[in-house]
Amino acid sequence: KKGIKNVKVGGFDIDGVLRGKYVSLDKFWGMVEGGFGFCDVIFGWDIADVLYDNAKVTGWSTGYPDTHAIVDTSTIRVIPWEPDTAAFFVDFVTPEKTPHPACPRSLLKTVLAKAAKQGISAKFAVEFEFFIFEETSKSLHEKGFRNLDSLSRGMFGYSWLREGQSADLVHDILDQMTAYDIPVEALHTETGPGVFEVALRYDEALRMADKAALFKTAMKELCAHHGLAVTFMAKWNADLPGSSGHLHQSLWKKGK
Repeated sequence: KKGIKNVKVGGFDIDGVLRGKYVSLDKFWGMVEGGFGFCDVIFGWDIADVLYDNAKVTGWSTGYPDTHAIVDTSTIRVIPWEPDTAAFFVDFVTPEKTPHPACPRSLLKTVLAKAAKQGISAKFAVEFEFFIFEETSKSLHEKGFRNLDSLSRGMFGYSWLREGQSADLVHDILDQMTAYDIPVEALHTETGPGVFEVALRYDEALRMADKAALFKTAMKELCAHHGLAVTFMAKWNADLPGSSGHLHQSLWKKGK
């Protein structure tokens, strides 16, 4: 009914990086029924695919075999800038079908299940700060990630003006994220060149974790479409303010 032709599936590694791939519709239906294999090297390397030399959960000793991935069909989204493609998150499990010890999403599910047994539920909200540059992946590497051209110059937090000067990008973020089921409550410039801060609307803890991690990936895709680049790293330049992240939590007890 939605005109979906392809599916994108992915799961989070230990750094919160979304690792995934495209699959055909025929392949996807088989994956929903029985799960599928996903190389566990994603738990044995860093964000630049450099292998850890002291990993216990996987490694050369085991040959980096496939681990089992299960599609969480409740996470369905249609990618706004790829309207013929649906996206799903997966959870990683052991051969015994227990949660994989290095799967962060499974760990959160385990914690939430323990809380539920005590009659406790959790709601979270997330804020991110990030720098945007007039750069591409190619130019970033050519410059060695130094002397980068920021989207704006100088310090100007809460700037009505700069938000308006970047209106095409700002409205794309607001509209596309809402369509991606990542509603934005607020977006404004922060102190620093090309810095923004976003507040994502609160949600149940697992859904909020999914949205927070997906937002960072989606921002990198959207910025690339505008010929820009974005970083969420805490301190990209020693001479400039750093980027912060705020985590808000609200615990609820049944009957109270």
